[in-house]
Amino acid sequence: MTDSAGTPAEPDGTAEHAAGDGSGAGGGGRGDGKRRRGRSMRWVALGVSLLVLLVSGVGWWLYRKLEGNITTDLTAVEELERYDRERPLPAPHGAQNILLIGSDSRAGANNGKYGRDRGVQRSDTTILLHIAGDRRSVTAVSVPRDLLVGIPSCRTAEGTRSRAQYAQFNSAFAVGGAACTIRTVERLTGVRIDHHMIVDFHGFKSMVDAVGGVTVCLPAPIDDADAHLRLKAGKHTLNGEQALGYVRARKSLGNGSDTERMDRQQQFLGALFNKVQSNGVLLNPARLYPVLDAATRSLTTDPGLDSLKDLFDLARSLRGVPTERVQFLTVPRRPYPYDPNRDVLAQPAASRLFERLRKDAPVRVVPRETTASTARDTERDSGTGSQNPSATPTFSGTNATSAGCG
Repeated sequence: MTDSAGTPAEPDGTAEHAAGDGSGAGGGGRGDGKRRRGRSMRWVALGVSLLVLLVSGVGWWLYRKLEGNITTDLTAVEELERYDRERPLPAPHGAQNILLIGSDSRAGANNGKYGRDRGVQRSDTTILLHIAGDRRSVTAVSVPRDLLVGIPSCRTAEGTRSRAQYAQFNSAFAVGGAACTIRTVERLTGVRIDHHMIVDFHGFKSMVDAVGGVTVCLPAPIDDADAHLRLKAGKHTLNGEQALGYVRARKSLGNGSDTERMDRQQQFLGALFNKVQSNGVLLNPARLYPVLDAATRSLTTDPGLDSLKDLFDLARSLRGVPTERVQFLTVPRRPYPYDPNRDVLAQPAASRLFERLRKDAPVRVVPRETTASTARDTERDSGTGSQNPSATPTFSGTNATSAGCG
């Protein structure tokens, strides 16, 4: 618009003045607002920085705590180095063999309730864990504690040397600890042991409690005072104390043989593997930390597995193993002719198994009734090569999939 003189007229300035008044009076307000927002952002940034530092500090503290829980077995390493030339060659294809030793030591307040400590501890459970080079299968082979084997001369805890002897397998641990057990297994199988882990009673219980218990199905009731276990038949989620009694009970379950006890241990370990693999544990930090804490506190390992990084790398390499490829079996054996309470290797099945492990070749494990009804069970075959030499030997056992309680 223009006025009569042709000069552009001022527009109605009411709104503008109002705005101008607002900006004049509030221009400093916007500036103050910006300054307040700037100060707020700085406080937020400072708070976030402090939180990051706090979390990092707590994370580092937790990491150091977990790593500090692990006990390193340097004695076994030093002893094994003395005999390195006579030890088997490493497995091909990057395969690994880890010896898991369950100690029956009664030393300490936590373990003493399971019997009197007479200064002797034996390997209550020993499992040769073969991890395939392609990381697509795991084979866990139980070595019976009553198996008669050749035990070499070993260094004792007192620094003396024992005599070589033909004796019950689990006495090797009593004679010379992990190193003597490893050398005995290597002589028995021809399989080189890359790493070892020792777990005691309390450590096993803590692991089971940390995952919230493990579910098993009992075909018959259990009432075993020695094992501190009394349960009805049916489905149960066992806590650590109950689980320890369940895997150790011998005389009150089944026919009282060590065979049934090892079968029960293998089934339980399969169920435990499934529980740890489940999302409820691995993807829940609140549940994962207690598992890691219990696992590290219970472990005595060689230097190759004595850090969280080593254990994490091992666990990560096994993430892709299907549960049906996690297999459990027992060394093929038969009763010793002069003492039915002792066992000896059953040949040629045992040699076939050990050869497959040495070569990192596939091992097929099927339920005992299946093996007996098909190939007459490789471990019972006493022939001289009547089987197809290219066929994968079949052994009685189970896998982690069938370990559930359906």
